Amino acid sequence: MTVTELVSYDEALASYDPVMGLEVHVELGTRTKMFCGCSTELGAEPNSQVCPTCLGLPGALPVVNKVGVESAIRIGLALNCQIADWCRFARKNYFYPDMPKNFQTSQYDEPIAFDGYLDVQLEDGEVFRVEIERAHMEEDTGKSTHVGGATGRIHGASHSLLDYNRAGIPLIEIVTKPIVGAGERAPEVAKAYVAELRELIKALGVSEARMEMGQMRCDVNLSLRPKGTEKFGTRSETKNVNSLRSVERAARFEIQRHAAVLSSGGTIIQETRHFHEDDGSTTSGRAKEEAEDYRYFPEPDLVPVAPSREWVEELRGTLPELPRLRRKRLQEEWGISDHEMQSVLNAGAVDPIVATVDAGAPADQARKWWMGELARRANEDDLELAALPITPEQIARICALVAEGSLNDKLARQTIEGVLAGEGGPDEVVEKRGLKIVSDEGALGTAVDEAIAGNPDIAEKVRGGKVQAAGALVGAVMKATRGQADAARARQMILEKLGVEG
Repeated sequence: MTVTELVSYDEALASYDPVMGLEVHVELGTRTKMFCGCSTELGAEPNSQVCPTCLGLPGALPVVNKVGVESAIRIGLALNCQIADWCRFARKNYFYPDMPKNFQTSQYDEPIAFDGYLDVQLEDGEVFRVEIERAHMEEDTGKSTHVGGATGRIHGASHSLLDYNRAGIPLIEIVTKPIVGAGERAPEVAKAYVAELRELIKALGVSEARMEMGQMRCDVNLSLRPKGTEKFGTRSETKNVNSLRSVERAARFEIQRHAAVLSSGGTIIQETRHFHEDDGSTTSGRAKEEAEDYRYFPEPDLVPVAPSREWVEELRGTLPELPRLRRKRLQEEWGISDHEMQSVLNAGAVDPIVATVDAGAPADQARKWWMGELARRANEDDLELAALPITPEQIARICALVAEGSLNDKLARQTIEGVLAGEGGPDEVVEKRGLKIVSDEGALGTAVDEAIAGNPDIAEKVRGGKVQAAGALVGAVMKATRGQADAARARQMILEKLGVEG
């Protein structure tokens, strides 16, 4: 049944409980592919980084990438998983043009890591535990480009181009157990989980995990069950969602779509679906196969992987400070409340602030600019903070210019505006725009004299002992100097000229 009208989100949650499963594929940052020596470098000419092994030519034999196995174990350990004493690869058989071997080398019933969990923090500070079913090793497919159609998909295209450079690149697929009990917050949990997982992967250094480049992508499995029942409903799988916001939107849309189908007496079809960034909707892809349809069988050309306990413990010793612990430490170092730290986290400002502090800025100043002016600009442009065209080093330099008295906050904001506009670094923008504070005694003295002469009644009040009235004269000086005067020095000079003690 085709549904054109969605039920409201509140109406969907009034009748049904969502059940989610998230499958995240992480492209490892190894120099070579998972089972051959071909380069993984981006940007090469199509089909220039291939060999008989990753093309599946007769007689070519695969060899496992040791760094890929190490990365899988470290990811498993960071996710509190058990690491298998013995595991092996399997062939996942299916035909698709971007799969040159007509099977994918993956892991099936014997993954390298299993039974773990990841605690994620929601926007209000609540911690939700997501249980991990497995993390297993596999290889990526090639890339299909469908030409001639309006949507970029195969339907309506006149022909397709295939690039196998990506075929064989190492992947880790991380699969959650069914996520239940999240209720109306299910989409938020999905987003928070993928965000926390991305931070974890980046901290481990096994991948840059840039979702916009396909280095990390999420399949959102979702089903609904009537409230008060235990049996799971039929699920849909929204494939290759590649941003945190889109993960949340895909889950929310599917909740509303499933509820509309079920409430109208329809039946959910188990299928894959495509997510559309422009309106947050999903559309049908293909009927979803069950595991048995892939005809899994052990890969005969690869020996099993049997990591020794000594090696596993050695790798455990290489784990960095994990993101949640790091955030707690930073919160203590910065001396801020749980609420303030949660705001920093929600804004995606943790790493930019840390990098700005590392570049020499005080933590409170770094936090002030990233959470203030820069967060505002990011919201206006619908960007993540890290995507703004300004670096932590540049913000640190602006903080230094303020500290040395060359800029005040108003001028610093104008400097940031210039850097964001591509006018150069902070010093270059200050020079080009003439933004330095006027601290020259002669120029400042002239502005002070003009302010006093132009406001005799206010000057008389100050002479009469109403020192607070000097603020109006300082304002006149600031206006005359386009906000570039040293306000503290201007006030001091005004009081001196009027013969009043400060």
